[in-house]
Amino acid sequence: MSEPLSSVTITRIVTEEYGRCVATLTRVLGDIDLAEDAVQDALTVALSRWPADGVPPNPGGWLVTTARRRALDRLRRDAVGRDKEARAAREEPPPDEPDQEEGGPVHDDRLRMIFTCCHPALALPARVALTLRLLGGLETPEIARAFLVPEATMAQRIVRAKNKIRAARIPYRVPHDADLPDRVPGVLAVVYLVFTEGHATATRDDLAAEAIRLGRLLAELMPDEPEVLGLLALMLLTEARRPARTAADGSRVLLADQDRTRWDADLVTEGLDLVRRCLRRGAPGPYQVQAAINAVHTTAADTASTDWAQIVALHDQLLALAPSPTVALNRAVALAETQGPARALTIVDELAERLDRYHLLHAVRADLLARLGRDGEASAALDAALARTDDPDDRALLTARRGTTGGGG
Repeated sequence: MSEPLSSVTITRIVTEEYGRCVATLTRVLGDIDLAEDAVQDALTVALSRWPADGVPPNPGGWLVTTARRRALDRLRRDAVGRDKEARAAREEPPPDEPDQEEGGPVHDDRLRMIFTCCHPALALPARVALTLRLLGGLETPEIARAFLVPEATMAQRIVRAKNKIRAARIPYRVPHDADLPDRVPGVLAVVYLVFTEGHATATRDDLAAEAIRLGRLLAELMPDEPEVLGLLALMLLTEARRPARTAADGSRVLLADQDRTRWDADLVTEGLDLVRRCLRRGAPGPYQVQAAINAVHTTAADTASTDWAQIVALHDQLLALAPSPTVALNRAVALAETQGPARALTIVDELAERLDRYHLLHAVRADLLARLGRDGEASAALDAALARTDDPDDRALLTARRGTTGGGG
């Protein structure tokens, strides 16, 4: 039976099916741009037909079939595309049947796409951005926000990445076992950014679920790679808190104020078990350390009983493994609990120039200033944070804090 069409339905279908459709069409057609254009054409057809006909029982299969036909029609009009047309005609798997293509350990079109986009010939930021666009279906502004760069910069990055794949003739194929270790860091970065985008945005929780799905598949593919286990543990422990992140009125609840009895106990148990498994291997990496930090938070009964000294020590280790200003900012937050807000504020002020575009730097600075009784400066810092984010949940939290911060200084 066809599903009645609504804006919610079409948004859900696009979100759930876009990445799979593009990945499948790229394998079939051998051309990323052609695949993207074909899927966009299919979505246009769907928007014109589904209001009258209803959503088909298998919308993803319908989109893949329609997109492939549209692409073949385009190739038939282009003599240069005859070889691609012949290839696509030979490689037409029924959309409802599993892919039987052999040749490597990865048997999922979306994972195959990730490994292709994460080819070493591409710079790491380009690998992540391109995969977010092709697999997650994120628009350029969303990806730019994840990278803390201007939208125009991100648009150019994505175009250059596609051009590099074409010019270097980077193959869309499954990497061989020997090639996997060199490709893992870029793949993990992709999966984690998909997760963080989904976790940060209330309307994109499907992306968090997709990232966890990909993380589980990677753990099956590379069970002896501790960083893969560490990333999966990090995502599970973070996702476990989702039920407590939203209040009854829909507003966001910060970690310190969450009802920890609402955390998903099954995800917590699985995540903690993975942390123990990967740390026993004695080869710590950035994702494992971040998972360990989350484990400390998760096992504490409340904020007051959190082992902040251990969290500071873990951030020191993380800074040694993967130094970045955002890690230093998070360390400063923990340091405020062990050495006081004045010491933490000194560190935050040192990071201000590098993280000026990051609204959370100004939000952290506002909190530290308020704790020091410098309310006027705290209000100004909250204004700076508000000016640097369009996220409605973040703005609601910052506005509420702004309303309770005094104006003296």
